[in-house]
Amino acid sequence: MDILQTLKRHFGYDTFRPLQQEIIQDIMDGKDCLVLMPTGGGKSLCYQIPAISLPGTAVIISPLISLMKDQVEMLQANGIAAESLNSTTPKIYQDITHRRCMNGDIKLLYISPERLMAEIDFLSTSAKISLFAIDEAHCISHWGHDFRPEYLQLGLLRERFPKIPIVALTATADKVTRQDIIKQLNLRVDDKRGIYISSFDRPNLSLRVMHGYSKPNKDAFIINYVRQHAEDPGIVYCLSRKSTEELANKLRRQGFAAAPYHAGMTATERDRVQNDFRTDTILVVCATIAFGMGIDKSNIRWIIHYNMPKSMEGFYQEIGRAGRDGMPADTILFYSLLDIVQLSQFIQDSPDEEQRRTNNEKLKRMRQYAEASICRRRILLNYFNELYDKDCHNCDVCHNPPKTFDGTIAAQKALSAAARTYESRSATTLIDILTGKGSDTIRRYGYDHLPTFGKGKEYDDRRWRDFFLQLLQMGYIEIDYAHYHAVKITAYGWEVLRGQRRVQLVENATAEMTPKRRAARQLRLTIPIVQSPGALDAKLYESLKQLRKKISAEMGVPAFVVFNDKVLNALATLKPQTLEAFGNVPGIGEYKRNRYGDAFVKVIQQFVKEHR
Repeated sequence: MDILQTLKRHFGYDTFRPLQQEIIQDIMDGKDCLVLMPTGGGKSLCYQIPAISLPGTAVIISPLISLMKDQVEMLQANGIAAESLNSTTPKIYQDITHRRCMNGDIKLLYISPERLMAEIDFLSTSAKISLFAIDEAHCISHWGHDFRPEYLQLGLLRERFPKIPIVALTATADKVTRQDIIKQLNLRVDDKRGIYISSFDRPNLSLRVMHGYSKPNKDAFIINYVRQHAEDPGIVYCLSRKSTEELANKLRRQGFAAAPYHAGMTATERDRVQNDFRTDTILVVCATIAFGMGIDKSNIRWIIHYNMPKSMEGFYQEIGRAGRDGMPADTILFYSLLDIVQLSQFIQDSPDEEQRRTNNEKLKRMRQYAEASICRRRILLNYFNELYDKDCHNCDVCHNPPKTFDGTIAAQKALSAAARTYESRSATTLIDILTGKGSDTIRRYGYDHLPTFGKGKEYDDRRWRDFFLQLLQMGYIEIDYAHYHAVKITAYGWEVLRGQRRVQLVENATAEMTPKRRAARQLRLTIPIVQSPGALDAKLYESLKQLRKKISAEMGVPAFVVFNDKVLNALATLKPQTLEAFGNVPGIGEYKRNRYGDAFVKVIQQFVKEHR
């Protein structure tokens, strides 16, 4: 069976997403891979298809027990032999799992990095290993936003299993983190082969930033928002444990199924909250950043950041937990200067000077995102080196755009200054050149003789800083933080410089937003973002949802393990009345067709009969 047949049979899809097929083929050919794909972008299929297709057992290193549980349940629901080994696995089940691996009966074995060392002798002597997949691979890097010391031992895999392919997967990793992952794991990849970076765009996620809200106003907004989305699961990320408890208590007093989650709770309490959230017993979790990475829950419809995250990587990872099924989802970020003060203090408390400097730069970019007056998706994607040169029309800035002007000439002047200094100088020096300042640096290097010297005097330093920031956010320049913050020109930037692309700049992006414009931008958030699914029949959708709930309760698994919301959406739209038509709906594989088809088709047939 080829990989397309495997995809259709087990997962119900006719085609792969971009890059999946190339990655799968590399792994099947015994090659290492580093895979960067957004949350919900299909990373898991990249190792699951080879694991099913190759002889032996694939070992999946995963950081959290709850994440393993979700993945194993979803694979088993598709008729795939998968198990896990972790600290909670009873001895009798450990022995059974070992025997099944020895017999080649398990296709995917999920294991924590902490448990790996205890199992490595067994894996190397008694099991036939097809591949190693390391999920959340950014955890191995000191520069990743979620460094886990336990991941450092994974470098032994190359030494103990030199011929087995290793695939490292993550949703977010900048250039420095990517190189660190490759080094720590001894991956046999380079810039020309084995590194796959998918589009980071999640167009189903709306992006909003709320400025200057006091704590009581934030709480009131969230209560009102949850009331409007009463049946939609969501997460509120908070900076402190105290905030998670206070907000959860306020929501409970309003009658909402909510709970806090933070590191100060016992493991039993945290497990209970995670399980209740997975099964929709709890619909709102107020959590610190420790929550969510271990939740493979496809129907999270909104994410709210009570405080600003410390980095774009962390922010992207957290909002990526919404809308994993591809359905519309809302993301809201509250931002205040108090957040900057608190996060800056956390950074200063770090004993590592280099890490303090790097984290300060990451916080600076996060602040620039929150304060921006250009399309937020452009900023987010360009941060991850994905050139994105159009507005998304699904963020608060696009809904209430600021006044812009044709800034091509100003952009060309800025880019020319960077080019004529061989892309070796910071924006501060380039601004001195443009405004004609005779500083020591300018005179020492003869920059006062450049054709661009003094050619930007029509704007003051503040406006030029604003322009450089916009050029950075729109992907026309990059900042090389490792080499004196030098301004580098991107491919799009060179097109501007050569007159092949025009640039629209915001007239006064750093000016304080007027109360009227802030109100207009934020008023839209009172409109429910998650709308009833497309052209489907809402009554049939609700009937199918109730059937799914009944089946999942009988099986003792979350509802999305049976079918996610997107599949229900398709069923309520297409209304398949035969088992064959049911099996042709995207996302329904052969196993699920045979297991659930009769029950769902019966409900659809009865509905169609009653509503002719």
